[in-house]
Amino acid sequence: MRIGIPKEIKNHEDRVSVIPAGVQEFVVHGHSVLVETGAGLGAGLSDDAYVAAGAKIAPDAETVFAESDMIVKVKEPQAVERKRLREDHILFTYLHLAPDPEQTLDLMASGATCIAYETVTNAAGGLPLLMPMSEVAGRMSIQAGAHCLENAQGGCGMLLGGVPGVPPADVLVLGGGMAGTHATQMALGLGASVTVVDRSADVLRRLNAQFGTAVKTAYSNAHTLAELVANAELVIGTVLIPGASAPKLITRDMLSTMRKGSAIVDVAIDQGGCTETSHATTHSEPTYVVDGVVHYCVANMPGGVARTSTFALANATLPYALALADKGWKTALADDAHLKAGLNVQGGRITYKAVSEALGHAYVEADKALAA
Repeated sequence: MRIGIPKEIKNHEDRVSVIPAGVQEFVVHGHSVLVETGAGLGAGLSDDAYVAAGAKIAPDAETVFAESDMIVKVKEPQAVERKRLREDHILFTYLHLAPDPEQTLDLMASGATCIAYETVTNAAGGLPLLMPMSEVAGRMSIQAGAHCLENAQGGCGMLLGGVPGVPPADVLVLGGGMAGTHATQMALGLGASVTVVDRSADVLRRLNAQFGTAVKTAYSNAHTLAELVANAELVIGTVLIPGASAPKLITRDMLSTMRKGSAIVDVAIDQGGCTETSHATTHSEPTYVVDGVVHYCVANMPGGVARTSTFALANATLPYALALADKGWKTALADDAHLKAGLNVQGGRITYKAVSEALGHAYVEADKALAA
């Protein structure tokens, strides 16, 4: 199979989907790899490194799309990229379709087979291709939040960990999954006072076992959230419903109770965000202020640490990409129910139920798409 690796074009997106070691694996398996020139530079990977691994270098994205069977990316295809997709293409990347009707319609119109990293599952019930970026984003969220609390950023001028004689900031983490756990770990490391809310008692027990009494935990409901949000200097939103839009846990009314100069970092913004006042921002202009509260809603947060994120993501996705290349998408998905869970769009049809429900499109089971 011909594997295409285009350069990412989303604002300040410097990750690349495949590292040279991955190229070598594809070549060993008998596939050819075409890498757009400069695709890996943001992660410190030169064209020469890709050539040494067995890839060919393409002068532009048009060539990559035109001469490849499977396109492997990091972020969802932008409008210009979606126009290059064909019916015979396999697209393997993050998609986050539920809050993005325009992208969804374009992918349906292309006829391509579109497999989303974020809905691939594993035997433990986890999301193995979302996990590494959740780890990165969770850790980065505390760095970003600490910065937002500085006066120069419109914040209230609080140091997360305080100093002797001055109390630390109160950090509220919404969701105790992978991103929430890593955010909690970082916030504790900086000396903040941390509370985590979740709707799973098992998650709260795990957090208690992991962090002990250093972390306060609470069961998530509207009443408890309203109280905790009002007292927080920094809120980290990490809630996730696989493939679906994130629930709007923080209302505009709740926001108005927060201290002026407090901050929200919405890690869930890829899925639409978990506050009513969230909208996607970029690394170029990462923040905005509503009711005196600084909002950080960068939709590709891990792109800000491209080298770490690239290696973490590429290591996770490679086995699945190899399966698709070695077997073809139909056989690969038929052989692996967890990879099949990643199929979101195929032949103009929505094949992931949460996406169809969020956007009001007809739903076709993945098995029917495979049988067609």
